[in-house]
Amino acid sequence: MVLALTVVFLGFPTALRAQPAQPEDPNNPNDVPRKNRFWQANVGDGEYLVSLDRISAISRHKYVLDGAVIVDEVTVDALGQALVRFYFITPITDGMTGTAAGKAASRLVDRGREIVEGNVERVGTDIQNMVVKKFPETTHAKEIEFRVMSESELAGLYRSVRTAWETGRGRKFTIK
Repeated sequence: MVLALTVVFLGFPTALRAQPAQPEDPNNPNDVPRKNRFWQANVGDGEYLVSLDRISAISRHKYVLDGAVIVDEVTVDALGQALVRFYFITPITDGMTGTAAGKAASRLVDRGREIVEGNVERVGTDIQNMVVKKFPETTHAKEIEFRVMSESELAGLYRSVRTAWETGRGRKFTIK
């Protein structure tokens, strides 16, 4: 009996430590607290990790790029050599709803998306999640970039890094 109780009491703390962190917000299972002072983002096949003490600024903003797309971007500036950007891209035509030109352009864009998605399935690559660059204009030294596929994912990522930075408690944000 004593041996059984000893095994239970000795094994109990180990069992507690082995459990993975659970999300604080059940509506956002992609964001979990960590018991360290790092913010980690896993986006697709990439990973970014930064010490909370090294973050100097965070921002979220939108801009039009080359008159063709709207970029919604989260930037994390850390002391050191690299700046990280997470962004979501939408065609500028998505903002032109209700007009004949907007509807025609939206149909073209939708058809283009269908073609890209069809090719992705045939080739087996994850191209729709890849960062979009135009050499040499968008190739920047000391810059890390990740593309996310929805505005809600980007909003969740921003909330995660902001919460981690403001509270000084680590977090891990994951997008598959």
